[in-house]
Amino acid sequence: MDENQGQIDRALEQGARQPRFRMVPVRYLLPNIITLLALCSGVTAIRFALEARYELAVASLMLAVVLDAVDGRLARLLKGTSRFGAELDSLADFVNFGVAPAILLYVWSLNALKTLGWVVALILAMSCALRLARFNVALDDPAKPVWASQFFSGAPAPAGATLALLPLYLGFLGFIDDGHGWSLVIGPYVVMVALLMVSRIPTFSGKNIGRIPGEKVLPVLGLAVLAVVLLIAYPWELLTVLSLGYLALLPVSLRSYRRHEAADRAARSGQS
Repeated sequence: MDENQGQIDRALEQGARQPRFRMVPVRYLLPNIITLLALCSGVTAIRFALEARYELAVASLMLAVVLDAVDGRLARLLKGTSRFGAELDSLADFVNFGVAPAILLYVWSLNALKTLGWVVALILAMSCALRLARFNVALDDPAKPVWASQFFSGAPAPAGATLALLPLYLGFLGFIDDGHGWSLVIGPYVVMVALLMVSRIPTFSGKNIGRIPGEKVLPVLGLAVLAVVLLIAYPWELLTVLSLGYLALLPVSLRSYRRHEAADRAARSGQS
């Protein structure tokens, strides 16, 4: 009995000596902090939408898009990727690019269709969730060829949200005087964007953009500065052009994917 009590006392003493919390490197925290900031921006967009402050709502969502592009690249740069960060990023993306745009579009236009408009908003949110789930599963696919990392399957969640908000950009520019009056056109367009997100259409991926050749640093910096200036001076015009340009690039990405696929099949048949 005394021997058992002694073992218990030694185990409790060892447990007391061990630190209660494990030290976490800062490189793991920074990307997650940016992800949380993006989530705050997306949820704030919902608040602005409910207050009918639509321009601020769209601006908050665009800030979430920028922060979402930063957190993943920062994690890879700092070698701070983690399973926790990946799960947090997916949950934040669902709120920012699924729930928030759906509510914004419903309040601005789709509620004129009553229940049907709410169904359209649900389709957008559910499509975003399905697209994110499929993306997470595809990461663990060992049979995926190397060249396939240059493409997404369907429109990624940030691009889908940006495309879905195209009617609002046009409304801010004066092309759509009243979102409720255009609900019969906006509803089918939103469904089309939702289907694009869950489709198998290959779209170009920018995740592999890493180091830039030295001779291209200045042009890239110049384009980046120009994009920031245009985004500040002409935000709705720039977002409209980017959205239409993305849609125009879909046939190009499809042809590029098929060329890679044909070359891969030819290489495999030559080896056999």
